[in-house]
Amino acid sequence: MNNMSLPPSQTLNGSAMQRFSGLSNDEQGMLDVADHFARQELYPLAPKMDNEEWWPEGVFKTIGQAGYFGIPLPEAHGGAGLDMFTSGLVLQAFSRWNHALALSWVAHENLCLYNIYRNANDEQRKRYLPGLCSGKTVGALGLTEPGAGSDALGSMRTTATLEGDHYVLNGSKLYITNGPIADVLLVYAKTNREKGAKGISAFIVEKDFPGFKVAQKLTKMGFRGSQTGELVFENCKVPVANRVGEEDTGVKVVMSGLDLERAMISPICLGISERALQLSLEYAQTREQFGKPIASFQMIQSKLADMFVWVEAMRVFTYQALRAANDLEVGGGGRGDIHKITAASVMFAADTMNKVLNEAVQIHGGTGYIWESEINRLYRSIKLLEIGAGTTEVRKIIISGEMLR
Repeated sequence: MNNMSLPPSQTLNGSAMQRFSGLSNDEQGMLDVADHFARQELYPLAPKMDNEEWWPEGVFKTIGQAGYFGIPLPEAHGGAGLDMFTSGLVLQAFSRWNHALALSWVAHENLCLYNIYRNANDEQRKRYLPGLCSGKTVGALGLTEPGAGSDALGSMRTTATLEGDHYVLNGSKLYITNGPIADVLLVYAKTNREKGAKGISAFIVEKDFPGFKVAQKLTKMGFRGSQTGELVFENCKVPVANRVGEEDTGVKVVMSGLDLERAMISPICLGISERALQLSLEYAQTREQFGKPIASFQMIQSKLADMFVWVEAMRVFTYQALRAANDLEVGGGGRGDIHKITAASVMFAADTMNKVLNEAVQIHGGTGYIWESEINRLYRSIKLLEIGAGTTEVRKIIISGEMLR
């Protein structure tokens, strides 16, 4: 990667914390360098993105030039030749400084780019991976539909009908991260309605394919600036060559991808919580009441201690899940220990992040209640992480189901 070295004093946690992170020296170094890049390049964009739902044109090219796309892909495909655990560390760092951009980054990197690499054929890889790895093209995943959230597979209504050398797609997708700005989308549609969830196929759709359009860009409570939209397919013609895998085998792509997606949500929670703790420490040490910093009050000290313990527990579980998912075989996932551990990690991380951010706003008092404050921006990110990639309730169903199997 073309990144500058970073003195430990400029990292979020500082050199003292590095000894307890559970990372190797190389892993810690990668986290530090990604942290420095995010602080310098992504953090200045965060206020405008949140205030205006603004997307900074060209930011993906900047990220790509720095080498932060295609991290787990071989260099022969334009990647960095590293692994998914490293991707998680980059996501953690990005989430500290601009969690909206971090969300768009992981939707591109993990949901689209990495899924295509793992499941596509050589010709599809050669056609789409270079642009996605460089950041010249933006990727997205099209799964969720209106009326089909937690039951995304069983309730899927988007269809794909084979007509000669094309499939014709009809239907819509909702809440699609990067949807309004995507050039390349990995889209799921039913090719056999009678088979239900086992009659789904995956397709690579380009934004210029006839019959595809962005119906609307959605305005959100949190993660503002990360573009989210509704996509519509009206007799959208997709070449047979763009089907990923065999017909009616898309469920394998979905389930394997969902476990990887859940493993990659926990680092978002961790990065946001780390930043919230840092902001709370700084505020408590500088905010004075009754003639002294509020950090001198035992009530505030208790909150800071709780937040530290919660963040460290999140760190351990997040890294455990990432390492477990690191070598997930193609077609694996959707069952067994990996299905359980990724669901558990994101459930714990999201629930714990809620507690961290709640105390962070409490420490900030009135300042934390103001929309423009950074801690308020972080607080508004909570709910998506308790809903996305399967709600907390669905995560509990997965965990208990695997335990009782």
